[in-house]
Amino acid sequence: MRKQKGFSLIELLIVVAIILIIAAIAIPNLLRARMAANESSAVSSVRTINTAQVTYQSTYQTGYSSSLGALGPASAGSCSAPTATNACLIDFSLSSATVSTSPKSGYYFTYTPANSNTSYTTGGSAAMFNQTGIRDFCSNEDGVLHQNVPSAQSTPVTSSSTCSGWTTLQ
Repeated sequence: MRKQKGFSLIELLIVVAIILIIAAIAIPNLLRARMAANESSAVSSVRTINTAQVTYQSTYQTGYSSSLGALGPASAGSCSAPTATNACLIDFSLSSATVSTSPKSGYYFTYTPANSNTSYTTGGSAAMFNQTGIRDFCSNEDGVLHQNVPSAQSTPVTSSSTCSGWTTLQ
């Protein structure tokens, strides 16, 4: 008798089925982990904006900044002499992560000054709801972070009263 070498078709199908079962279990967990990481980055970005605002206010003595772009550099990688219009307190990817540009870690951010730059609201929302994140985040000049779970795609909050009505982030 001749000795057979290799695997039978049944053995190969069993291996493929096992790999597919493992992938079916792992991929949803990977996507949930990515969304959690994006949400964590968004919370950190909102906190960074709050810290930058306090620094801006104490450095330039003109109230809070007039825009999110004023907290960052004029362009990526260029921050030689900080000014009130480009304070270089946050990185370029965050200062330019508005709805009309590219998101930062799956989130868009807004900044809305109010009362002649004596108060502000900053917010972040998922660039693709249920893919890059689920929750929206916001904060006012008081530094308290709030969260909301919208039912569909949303834009970052721009109103202080809306933000204050959301659940406080623990």
